[in-house]
Amino acid sequence: MCGIVGILNLSKSHPIEEANLRHMLGMIRHRGPDEFGIYVDSSVGLGSARLSIVDPTSGQQPIANEDETLWMVFNGGIYNHVELRAELQARGHRFATNTDAEVVLHLYEDCGPACLDRLNGPFAIAIWDSQRCTLFLARDRVGIRPLFYTQQDGALIFGSEIKALLADPRLSAEIDPDSLDQVFTFWSTLSPRTIFRDIFEVPPGHYVIARDGQVQISRYWSLDFPAGPVDKTPAIDRAAEELRALLIDATRLRLQADVPVGTYLSGGLDSSTITALVRGQTDSHLETFSIAFSDPAFDESAHQQLMAQFLGTDHHVFHCGYADIGRVFPDVIWHTEMPMVRTAPAPLFLLSSLVNQHKVKVVLTGEGADEVLGGYNIYKEAKVRRFWAKDPESTMRPLLLQRLYPYVAQLSSGGGAYLAAFFKERLTDLNAPDYSHAIRWRNAARLKRFFSNEMKAALAESSGTPIERVPLDEAFFDWEPLAQAQYLEITIFLSQYLLPAQGDRVAMAHSVEGRMPFLDHRLIEFCNQLPPTFKLRGLQEKYLLKRAVSHLLPEETWRRTKRPYRAPIHRGFFNESTPDYVRDLLSPGDIERRGLFNPRATTQLMRKIERGIPLGESDDMALVGILSAQLAHWLFVDDFRLRPPISDRDNVKVRCGREVGAPAWRRSH
Repeated sequence: MCGIVGILNLSKSHPIEEANLRHMLGMIRHRGPDEFGIYVDSSVGLGSARLSIVDPTSGQQPIANEDETLWMVFNGGIYNHVELRAELQARGHRFATNTDAEVVLHLYEDCGPACLDRLNGPFAIAIWDSQRCTLFLARDRVGIRPLFYTQQDGALIFGSEIKALLADPRLSAEIDPDSLDQVFTFWSTLSPRTIFRDIFEVPPGHYVIARDGQVQISRYWSLDFPAGPVDKTPAIDRAAEELRALLIDATRLRLQADVPVGTYLSGGLDSSTITALVRGQTDSHLETFSIAFSDPAFDESAHQQLMAQFLGTDHHVFHCGYADIGRVFPDVIWHTEMPMVRTAPAPLFLLSSLVNQHKVKVVLTGEGADEVLGGYNIYKEAKVRRFWAKDPESTMRPLLLQRLYPYVAQLSSGGGAYLAAFFKERLTDLNAPDYSHAIRWRNAARLKRFFSNEMKAALAESSGTPIERVPLDEAFFDWEPLAQAQYLEITIFLSQYLLPAQGDRVAMAHSVEGRMPFLDHRLIEFCNQLPPTFKLRGLQEKYLLKRAVSHLLPEETWRRTKRPYRAPIHRGFFNESTPDYVRDLLSPGDIERRGLFNPRATTQLMRKIERGIPLGESDDMALVGILSAQLAHWLFVDDFRLRPPISDRDNVKVRCGREVGAPAWRRSH
C-alpha cells in the first residue's frame, strides 16, 4: 500500500519541480510513512509514499522496467501477482524485486491497458511511458483505492488524496454547489465529481490516457447481470459450494503479506465469516478488532465477544462514547475530504488507530457482502412494495414492513400506519428505474430545506429527478428488479460513500490497509449471475451465504437478523463535552459567512437539540451534513494548511530522467 502523486506537463509551460512533489507527498505521508520515492524528468514527476507490506527491503517506488522507458507509482495490492510473475518470466521479463507492483509494470509493458483485466485486487496506478510521452492512470473495478486529478495551468495533477493536489500552488479549493446537492441526496457525490469544483476522481473501473495535451477517459469493467429471469436455476447446494470456494480463495489471496494481518470483527455474519476463514487457513496468532458503543442502541459487543471466543482470537476493543465522535470528527473530514450525513466513519477512524497501536498493518474486513449478496433492508423494502403493489388497497401486505422495522411499529400505536404511509408513495410505479431507491433519495432531499438562498439560486438551473443524474448501464432496463437495486447500491452507496468514508480513507489515516474478500471481482461476477432468490429468499437476506458458511459459525451468529452498522449522531456533538468547533461552525455568523446554509433554520435545529427535543432521522442527518460541510469549507477552503514536505531526514529516494541529468538514484535519510 502507498500513496501516489504526480504532475504531467501537458503544455511544456512549466518545468516539473521536485520541491512541489515533496510538498504533495508531505500531505499524504500517513498513507505510506515507511519510505518515499520521486522520479522527475522534463515532462513528468511521480512520487510515492510507501507502506511496506510486500518485499519491504527492495520494493521501493517509483519503479522502472528493464530499460527504464516505463516508470510507475502504484497504490494497492495485486493478489494474483505470483501467477502473473511466472507468466511474465516465461516471456522473458526480468524482475528486480518480489513486489506485486513490478508485476503490474511488466504486464502493462506487454498488454497496455488490457493488463487491467488480469489484475485481481484493489489499485490506483500511474505509469509514465517516456518513449511515447504518455501517462496512464487507472483505478480498480469498484473503487477501493482512491485516485484524484485536475487540470490546471497546462498541467495534469493527480494523487491518492485531494489534499495532495491542493499542495500544488496553482490550485485552491472551492465547494461545488451541485456536488453538495448530490451529497444531500445520495449521501455522496456521483463519480467523477468530488465536493470541490474542477477536482475529479478517476471513476471506478476506468483508466485515463494523457498524451499530446489531451486527456481521455475509458471504462474497462462494469457490473453485469443476466437479462431478465435466469433461464436455468443452478442447484442451490452447488452454488453454495462455488461461493464458499471463491470466498476461501479470495481470503487466502488477501493473507499475502510480509507483515502481521488481523481482521475486523463486528459480530455480524460478514466479518465473522471472513475471520472464520482466516482462522481456517492459519494456526498462528490472530488479532481481531471491534468497536463497542457506550450507547446500547448501537452496541454489538456481546456478539463480537462470542465470535472471538469461538475462534480463539486475541481480541481488541475500542470503547466508543458520545464525546469520542465529536472529538475526532474534524480529523475524519480532513481524511475523507467529503461532507457526509452519517457519523459512522468516526468510530472506524478510531478503530484503525487501535490497529496501528498494535503494530498491525493489514486487516481483512467484511465489506461488500451486503451489496453483492442481498443484505440490505433497501432490497427487502422494494420486494415488499412490489408485492403490496399487486393489491394496493390491502391492509395486510404493508404489515410485512413491520418485520423490517419493528422498532418503528412499536414507537406508538400508529407505528404501523406511519410505515404504510411512508412506503406507499409511488407504490405502483413499478417500471421506474429508481423504484428501490426513490424513497431514500426523497427522504434525504428533505435535508435541502437547510440550504441558503444563495445555494438554492446556484442550483436553480439544475434540472431533473435524482435518477436522471445517475449514469445507468445500457442494459439496466433488461435486468431483474433486485439486480437494478444492486447496481444502484454498488455504484453509488458502496463505491462513492462506503469504500472511501468507512474504508480506505479512515484506515489509511493511521497507515492501515483494509482488504475485502467479498469484493474480489470473481466473487462479484459470480454473485451477479445468481437467481435473485439465492440472495433474498422471502425476506431472508444473504440466503446463499448463510447456506455456504453456517457450519463455520455459531448458530446464533448466522441466524440472527442483520443489524446495520451505525453510530450516534447528535449526541456525538452535543454532550457533556461539546467541542468548541461545533458551536463556532454552527453559529449564525459562521453559517452566514460561508453561505451554504440558512442561519435561521440551522439555529432552530440547534435549539431543538439543546432543549432535548427528540430528533428524527432527517434532522440528525441534516446536522451531520451541515457540520461536515462547514468543516470541509473551513479545512480546505478557508484555512488550508500545508503539512511539512518530505525532507532529507525522511527515507527518500530520488531519480531524475536522462534528459534532466542524474545518472543514478539519489538517496536521502
